Amino acid sequence: MIDLISNILPEWPTWAVKLLLLMTAALATTLLANYFYTPDDEKETEEEKKLLKSTQKTHQALHAEFDTFRRSYLSVYLVIMLADWMQGTHMYTLYLSYNVNISALFLTGFLTGAIFAPFLGSLVDKFGRKRSCIVYCILEILINWIEHYNDFRTLLLGRILGGVSTNLLFSAFESWMATEHRKRGFPEEWMARTYSECSIGNGATAILAGVIAQVLEDALGQIGPFQGAIALTTLALVLVLRWEENYGEAQDGGHEDSSLYKQFTDGWKLVGSDSRVLRIGLIQALSEGGIYTFVFMWVPTLLSMEPPGGVPTGCVFSALMMAITIGGIAFQPVEHFFGTKLTTKVNAAEVSAVFAYIMASIAMSVPAICLCCAPASVCFERILLSFIMIEFCVGLSSPIAGTLRSKYVPDAYQGAIMNIFRLPLNAVVVSGTYATDVFEHYKVYGIVSGLFLIAAALQATLINGRQDKEQVKVKSQ
Repeated sequence: MIDLISNILPEWPTWAVKLLLLMTAALATTLLANYFYTPDDEKETEEEKKLLKSTQKTHQALHAEFDTFRRSYLSVYLVIMLADWMQGTHMYTLYLSYNVNISALFLTGFLTGAIFAPFLGSLVDKFGRKRSCIVYCILEILINWIEHYNDFRTLLLGRILGGVSTNLLFSAFESWMATEHRKRGFPEEWMARTYSECSIGNGATAILAGVIAQVLEDALGQIGPFQGAIALTTLALVLVLRWEENYGEAQDGGHEDSSLYKQFTDGWKLVGSDSRVLRIGLIQALSEGGIYTFVFMWVPTLLSMEPPGGVPTGCVFSALMMAITIGGIAFQPVEHFFGTKLTTKVNAAEVSAVFAYIMASIAMSVPAICLCCAPASVCFERILLSFIMIEFCVGLSSPIAGTLRSKYVPDAYQGAIMNIFRLPLNAVVVSGTYATDVFEHYKVYGIVSGLFLIAAALQATLINGRQDKEQVKVKSQ
């Protein structure tokens, strides 16, 4: 069977074909199990009964309204993530063909993101999340057009704009969704399904992006994936125009009565005064910083081990993205298990996050130990399995992190605080990138394992001390 598939697929080594088959089988099994799983948001809860009584709607009617809203958001989210993955998979090779200073371009993007992060979120809250999403789409179209020019200064401008657009990508869209969810009166626990489907869709679009980008590259050259990203981002822009606007609301009056300076200072005051919000931000910086560092490391690590037949990076990338998708699918069953078997429903997300970060720490300790103490012939399969495990944790922790942000971060300052979080995140990413250049691989993996362990410890401090979101809102205002 494997020999037959090997003849059909490109000239991949046997181990790579086995990996792809095993991950495909695991994904199919997970999807089948998920088909028979009934999520909590499809069961009629006490909160929903009160809502139905006040609105005089049926369970089916409320779900139909919510499904329409969720599809509206997911349609945009998946299109922009597909566009983002398409350019991301080929940006390095494009710059390589231009013969420019690649590290300087990437570092400029991260530093720009760090510089603008503390201020950009306040603009998102003040001037509107929908408008900010539109600005993101326009910036991305411009950035992908800039990639057509083999000129270092022009490309540098694109990376500066990219630092701004990345902050918008990871704050404006989620802020709009969370606020609009509550604005329309949907039960709070239903938001978890949206985050779960975002994680599942993110992995699926990554797999699809690799295929589409390769087809476009074959037809149009190195710039093909970026032209495809322009078309997809234009589609996302059209879809965003259908959304309603929402803002970061002030306590007294609306967003019109809240100045940009007040949005900015109040966001920072909340981070400084509420240790829960601060810890959520630090956890995000540590965990995502560790993930970004791993992304820089996995290809050179596997290549350095010289496995039989070489390393088909496209094949391994697809397997890793399948692991992310499996993690996203597993999110709700895992959270339900912890919420019913080991803790209360109130603390289910916090306990699930601790579990995910400990798993991630263990996964990154494998290459740290193996590369230090064992021969490459013994290590390869173990390290490859640890890479699958870390990506599973990415898929699992992504919706958990979104759920926790919606739980602790007030709607009024979602954009501001989420961008403040990206300041330490960019600092960790820049430090991790630097570490990959000056330290041996096993030491960097040890550092990454430590980052996840610290994130798990910080997350554990939130398990017994949680206060309701409404209390956080009152305190922040």
